[in-house]
Amino acid sequence: MKAIIAYSGGLDTSYCVLWLLDQGYEVYTLTVDTGGFTQEELTQIATKAKELGASEHRTVDGKPETYKEFAAYVIKGNILRGGVYPLCVGAERMVQARHAALYAKEIGAQAVCHGSTGAGNDQVRFDVALMALAPEVKIIAPIRELEISRDAELAYLKEKGFDFPAKKKTYSINQGILGTTIGGGETHDPWQSVPDSAYPATVPAAKAPDQKLTLT
Repeated sequence: MKAIIAYSGGLDTSYCVLWLLDQGYEVYTLTVDTGGFTQEELTQIATKAKELGASEHRTVDGKPETYKEFAAYVIKGNILRGGVYPLCVGAERMVQARHAALYAKEIGAQAVCHGSTGAGNDQVRFDVALMALAPEVKIIAPIRELEISRDAELAYLKEKGFDFPAKKKTYSINQGILGTTIGGGETHDPWQSVPDSAYPATVPAAKAPDQKLTLT
């Protein structure tokens, strides 16, 4: 049996690779870059996937289609999630799910796996897209289905001989060509403000250079 996994190189999807192998699957990892990785990071992800036991790793540049098919329309239509920020993550997941479905059809995989938890919208985005694009393929979401904790994932990886960094992130950050979203920490409490340090790619106004800039 063959399984495709939408692989980010993080703890959850690394756990999924080993778990799928234990279930008897031949694992194929897929990373679709929608604007969130550097070339160095993509190389590290590919290396990690092979070290974990993936039969093959594929990297796809999904930025052009993310922009042409989704981002351009989000910008033109000023489509905002909750009327607040650009609807960016959903578009990225659609592109990632599409390539997972195409890859599965290409190699005759019986399953597609993703590392979404049972919280949030990513699980729905992946599931619905995959059911529409590859209804014959089984969808596996071990983190959601097993309700496993990060500590248990780390212990499982260590048991298999892989020491994964045990750092706990305060925020979950998703970067893409259309925008960067930040979740966790103070974002769960509307009465709290998110500190400047949570934003990975901006400079607080108070610390910005005191100089004029003319755009033409």
